[in-house]
Amino acid sequence: MTTPLGTALITGASSGIGAVYADRLARRGHDLILVARNRDRLEAVAERITRETGRSVEVLTADLGRAEDLRRVEQVLRTDESVSVLVNNAGFGGVTPLVDSDVDTMEAMIGINVTALTRLTYAFAPAAASRGGGTLINIGSIVAVVPELLNGVYGASKAFVLALSQSLHHELGDKGLRVQAVLPGATATEFWEIAGTRVENLPREWVMTADDMVDAALAGLDDGELVTIPALHDAALWDTYQSARQALSGNLSNSRPAERYLRTTTEN
Repeated sequence: MTTPLGTALITGASSGIGAVYADRLARRGHDLILVARNRDRLEAVAERITRETGRSVEVLTADLGRAEDLRRVEQVLRTDESVSVLVNNAGFGGVTPLVDSDVDTMEAMIGINVTALTRLTYAFAPAAASRGGGTLINIGSIVAVVPELLNGVYGASKAFVLALSQSLHHELGDKGLRVQAVLPGATATEFWEIAGTRVENLPREWVMTADDMVDAALAGLDDGELVTIPALHDAALWDTYQSARQALSGNLSNSRPAERYLRTTTEN
């Protein structure tokens, strides 16, 4: 039996944040398509969720860094009209300073965090808008607005995720596409070991559980937030940041340079 809520396709769904999204969206009544590289782990997540919720869960083994695998997932998003939610969660980061990082690893990071996310978004968003609606959840990071915290390419890739989400909301929000960019802080997942450190090395007061992070993000989605920062207690700080950005936006293009850049020349 299909669900009136449709199917949620979640990338990076075999563990951590993606697996929690799978659990929560199934409990909300969505069927699932779970995407990740490790089939055994995917099937374990799928079996548990089906047993506990009764929802239909399909697994799709794919390495989004491989063009042929990425195209298979794109094809599902273009052709399966039951897909009403896309959670772009797959990605990886780094903590090594940019100048000490391997450039091939940085290129692979861009491939997953930027290129794959863009292609999947492009496969889903226009089709969802043409059907009258859908939900796009892009998992970013607080480094989107504080790129100095971790590796520079990682920060830049997450700034891209935030900018893309804001632009898509502007373009397709009135066509029924609901867009949310989630900017987690430090979260207790495998991210840290893959990035080159251990989560235990971080101050405990910084680290949120994946369950709490996803539950907060979904509460933000329910509230209609375009940008959700689960760890930010004072929402007025983000409102101030956005207001400053909007004020700035009307002053960035002008036929003349700003006065501070005008130099007078003195003839000898």
